[in-house]
Amino acid sequence: MRRLAWLWVGLIGLANAAVAAEPVQLANVLKTVCENPDARPSELHALLGKQIYIHESGPQRQVTYQEASGASVSVVLSLFNGEVRRASLSYSEPINGELHPVLSLQAGPSCAVANGRRIERDASGSAQWLVHLDDALADSDRREPLNPPVPGGQDPGGVTVAHIDSGVNYTLPQIAARLARTPDGEAVGYDFWDMDQRPFDVDAARSPFFPLHHGTLVSSILVREAPAVRLLPYRYPRPDMSRMAEVLAHASKNGAKIVAMPLGSNTEKNWTAFKQAAAQHADMLFIVSAGNNGRNIDEAPVYPAVYDLDNLLVVTSSTISGRLAPGSNWGPNGVDLMVPAERVEVTDHRGARGFASGSSYAVPRVAALAARLLAQNPGWTAAQVKAAIKDLAAPGFDRSGPKVRWGWIPNPADDG
Repeated sequence: MRRLAWLWVGLIGLANAAVAAEPVQLANVLKTVCENPDARPSELHALLGKQIYIHESGPQRQVTYQEASGASVSVVLSLFNGEVRRASLSYSEPINGELHPVLSLQAGPSCAVANGRRIERDASGSAQWLVHLDDALADSDRREPLNPPVPGGQDPGGVTVAHIDSGVNYTLPQIAARLARTPDGEAVGYDFWDMDQRPFDVDAARSPFFPLHHGTLVSSILVREAPAVRLLPYRYPRPDMSRMAEVLAHASKNGAKIVAMPLGSNTEKNWTAFKQAAAQHADMLFIVSAGNNGRNIDEAPVYPAVYDLDNLLVVTSSTISGRLAPGSNWGPNGVDLMVPAERVEVTDHRGARGFASGSSYAVPRVAALAARLLAQNPGWTAAQVKAAIKDLAAPGFDRSGPKVRWGWIPNPADDG
């Protein structure tokens, strides 16, 4: 598991009976378009009986049409020298006036369907399951939860660390045991993407059918290296990043003194609400990732890492020998610290053990260090915790000169 990067700031859609008879029919559509990669709209109209729209961009060709019901079909061909390398179909249906993805089919160079998935909702319309289709394009037994209930439990106590990410898989015992809870056992974390109390680890920004699961990887490091942490998970508000002010207010209200945030993007407007809110919460220490673009963020900014805030600590990944890790961002002025975060042991959203690399995984290592320091010194301010972490840093060993302001911490799991 290489560089699962830090998250960049999708729809999750439907469905049940409405698409029960659709997969085989749609597979024929995918095959027809795939086998005719150069066809004009009129030719595809004759083959499919639909009014076709074609959009071409570089090596991709997108064919779309709409059903009388309002449902939409889109086929994307990835071409090389005019030959199909990959083909995919996405079928969406209108729900409450908006189109939501329902079904996905994938094909290879042979144009034969090799993968099928659909999204199933409950009676209220909330996405619940990602269902994998079998070779006959019928539902298989493989079903991935998208929004399961949070298991019961008791508040674990300890230093409260807010984790703003794609959510966490709170059904895993090691995560569930550390969740911040109310006195009656209700989990306190929140999903500011779907606006509900289930911040489950699903990032559908790139594809609702092939979601990423970033937050569980990160939080697994946090709870391992700070086993007494009180975890306050949030699913970041991708549909409306102005809600970041609400996220921070919620975290502050529920006792968070440390905020782990392995997020970033090139677009500053997504982060103005965060910047303003973070400045108002001087009692909270925000630990953010520098990113994984292999660039100097002093010259090519990444947000929110480049913000000049006293309570912001920017981290990146180093090798175990104290050099900047390949692909990790740096900045002699904008990045504070390097810690080893290459091939760090993680637990994924399925509960399986693996390894991950990148600046995302530097964040929980430093957040765990901050939590342990605060546990030992409960009266410390965010500034004091940040200063104590700085005192642990030593010069790095990059031959071209310092890549970060403070240097590196060889073992952030050791705060002695």
